[in-house]
Formats: sequence, structure tokens, C-alpha cells
Amino acid sequence: MKACFMGLGYIGLPTAIIAAKEGGIDILGVDINPSVVEQTNEGHLHIIEPGMEVMLQDVVKAGKLTAKTTPEVADAYFIVVPTPFKGNHEPDISYVEAATRSVVPLLKDGDLYVIESTSPVGTTERMAELIFKLRPELRGKIYIAYCPERVLPGNVIYELVHNDRVIGGIDDASTRKAQEFYSRFVKGNLHPTNARTAEMCKLTENSSRDVQIAFANELSLICDRAGINVWELIELANKHPRVNILRPGCGVGGHCIAVDPYFITAAYPDESTLIADARRINNYKAAWCAEKVINAILNFELEHSRKPTVAMMGLAFKPDIDDLRESPAKSIVAKVMQSSTAHILVVEPNVAEHPVYKLTDYRTAYDKADIVVFLTGHTPFKSLPWSDKKIILDFCGIFKK
Repeated sequence: MKACFMGLGYIGLPTAIIAAKEGGIDILGVDINPSVVEQTNEGHLHIIEPGMEVMLQDVVKAGKLTAKTTPEVADAYFIVVPTPFKGNHEPDISYVEAATRSVVPLLKDGDLYVIESTSPVGTTERMAELIFKLRPELRGKIYIAYCPERVLPGNVIYELVHNDRVIGGIDDASTRKAQEFYSRFVKGNLHPTNARTAEMCKLTENSSRDVQIAFANELSLICDRAGINVWELIELANKHPRVNILRPGCGVGGHCIAVDPYFITAAYPDESTLIADARRINNYKAAWCAEKVINAILNFELEHSRKPTVAMMGLAFKPDIDDLRESPAKSIVAKVMQSSTAHILVVEPNVAEHPVYKLTDYRTAYDKADIVVFLTGHTPFKSLPWSDKKIILDFCGIFKK
């Protein structure tokens, strides 16, 4: 069997590797970025994911995975491309449509077409109609389904295999066909449904987490005003057997939790008020953190009659990854640098270099800084000692002070 994966990003490439290694499937990985294609064929992983590069090298060497910039005839096609939103938070499915159009000429009787990209409700049906409009002879002769991923960066190898999957076809036959494919490498349960429910399930999962994080972030704002240690408070509240409050941070980032709720609020604005409020709170938390840093800089200048050295610790949207997409930490750094002439040291231990910022080693930055701002809870930061001689703004609970 041969499968074509359209998109070799944070989800497409790992899924392609796992399908090749665990499922024994011949994989063609397609990406419009020639550098990604070249690195993949050389066995070099262009993302950070523990243990994944060795697996990539194994499947490339065995001839089970090849990368190209254009698709070829296969038995199954998987759309794993970005679905960003436009300036007004309207979801943009143009990448999904472009990837679909590129494989339409290759489709044949009995083929499987699956969207994994996070999509607004109705996208799978819309792409099915596009396919049948361009290839009307295929109606009723190919299988079309939606199957969202639900993995945690840093633990993708385990979760792609062991997590349950929700699979929704445009008809029962499509659902069964997609289940048959995923059963080749997924050990978790494969839950059948229809395409619209599967699409909403993905959006619901991440919107639910966004709401829970918003509660923690709002609690941190209240505790700051009340003079209460929010970390201690949450630890004590979670002693209740039915309470599980998440950790607050400097906002919400990534290409899932920070984006997916807008797919619901854009389509159902009157019904999704809680989801919209959670988005507003989490966006506000990043702005609040930036103002805290700016005020700390101003107070330092007034007290010491000089500009401080400020270490901004972390750019990634969550600990121990290199993913900066929709990162609140990155936006906070940008706002602080725009609003202050202080000496800013930018730290991101999981990225070798950044196109905008000169990066500093985290130990060097911590030693030199008058003000230390923890934005992302990377594991190396936890080895740093507390210093009463520094102003420490701990937005992610490194010291829990």
C-alpha cells in the first residue's frame, strides 16, 4: 500500500514516519518547501521531537519514506497542512483546498482521502463536493473522511500510536475504510462517527482546554490584586478530590488551543460566548504580562538611575519544544522591546537561531540580568538558583513565588 501525506510539518511528518515504520506502508511525503523535502530525504528532522529523527533515518534508509514537492499516484491521500485564521479570526482553509486540488487528478476508484488538518465544521463535505465537481465519475467510488490528531509535542511517538482516534467519514463505508488504514499503526481505540462530528470534536477538545486555562489565568490576575501566591492557592485547591485547576501562564499559544476556538466563534458567534470570553482572557494575559515587565523596567530606572538588563526567558509557546507559533511569549518580548530601551537578552534554549532576535544562553542571561522574566517553563530554567538580588517576574511557575 502507498500513502501520500500532503504536508510535512509538526503533525504530517511524524504521522508519515509512524505509518511507514509501524504500519509498513510506503509513504510519499509532500511539502512545498524544498528545504524540508531535502532534509527529510537526508534523514534530518526539521522539527524537534525526541527519538523521531532515528525513526526517520530508519524508514528513509529502508526506502519506506520518500519526500517530494509534488504528489504522485497512491492508494490513500492525507491532507495535513496548516489551517490558519485570517485577520478577523475567520478560518482559512485555502491550504486544505490547494492540497486537495493537487491530488484530485491522481484519484482513482477505491482510493482513500482523509483530512487531518484542523478544520471548520463542514470542511470535509465541502472538499468532497469539490472533488466530485472536478471528477464527477468518482462519486460513490472513493472514500472520504476526517480524522484529527490529538498529540502532545515532545511525546508524539507514543501518542500517535497509543492515543484513541475519532474517525468520521462522509458515509459509513468511508469511516470503515479510514479505520482500516489507521488500524495498521494505531493501538488506541478508533471511534467511528460522521465527518461533521469529528470536525467539531477536534475544535471542542481544544476549546475546552482553552476555557480551563482561562480560568487559571483569570485566577492569577485576581491573586495578583489580592496579594496571594497563585501557585500555592492552586496546589491547595487541587487537594479537593473533584478539583483540577490548571497552571496559569503568560497566555495561550500554539496552532491548536490558541486557534481552534475561533473556528467555533466565527461560525456560531451568538452561541459561543463562554468560548469567546476564554479567548479574550487568555489574550489579555499576555498583554498584562507585557505591562508588568514594562512597569518593572520603569521602576528600576527610577530607583537606580540607569537602564536595566532584562532577560526574557523563553519564546516557545510551551515548555521544552521549539514551536513558536502563536506564542504569547514571543509577542510579550516584541511588545517590551518596542516600549523600552532597556538592554534586552532573549533566551530560547530549544532554538539555535532566530531571524529577528539574537539569542543568549540562559545561564549567561540569568547571571547578567537585573530583571528576569520567565515566560516559558523550559526544564533547564528550573536548575537556576533563586536570587534576592534580582527582580524576578515568574509568569510560568519556575520558582512558584
